[in-house]
Amino acid sequence: MEASFWLNRWQTNQTGWHESAVNPLLVEHFPSLHVPPGGRVFVPLCGKSLDLGWLLSLGYAVAGAELSELAITQLFAELGMEARISEVGKLKHFSGEQIDIFVGDIFDLSREILGPVDAVYDRAALVALPETIRPRYTTHLKAITGMASQLVIGYEYDQTVVAGPPFSVTSDELRRHYSGDYTLKLLARIDVPGGLKGKCPATEHIWRLTK
Repeated sequence: MEASFWLNRWQTNQTGWHESAVNPLLVEHFPSLHVPPGGRVFVPLCGKSLDLGWLLSLGYAVAGAELSELAITQLFAELGMEARISEVGKLKHFSGEQIDIFVGDIFDLSREILGPVDAVYDRAALVALPETIRPRYTTHLKAITGMASQLVIGYEYDQTVVAGPPFSVTSDELRRHYSGDYTLKLLARIDVPGGLKGKCPATEHIWRLTK
């Protein structure tokens, strides 16, 4: 997907992927990552997810990367925070109490800019990227997070029926990207009620990746 696709979706408020509640799979399975109290969690392509506020409410620090500045402006407003905004490399850095969001192309985010993280929560990044980009993304993510443990949420469905996004990422593909560096454990697999966008059967799966 071109950047303009996602920026236009935010500008026109076509954000059907934005959940109106904290993701229940995150609530159920985040403790299995054993993030230390006050640890820092990186959320790639975070948008204005309510999951960020939930992590903050538990005392964790949050870092995120997001293409849309509008999404992050809305995020800080909904958190009731006034963002401090600075330029860092090609990115804009929005910061507040225990939160740092880097706005721009995630491939411009380096490990030095991001800083140390204890875990990664990927609900919206891997499934948002076309298959041709996913190998570059997963390699980059491992590099900038220092191989931090991950929770990864994805979907499996017949991509010939629904083009995506969210894209179908099979268990085999996930293993191709990560099994050389992580131990993968399937935590849950559930049927998507009504199918994906009401068009075809789909399953949602959540994995824990540990070094």
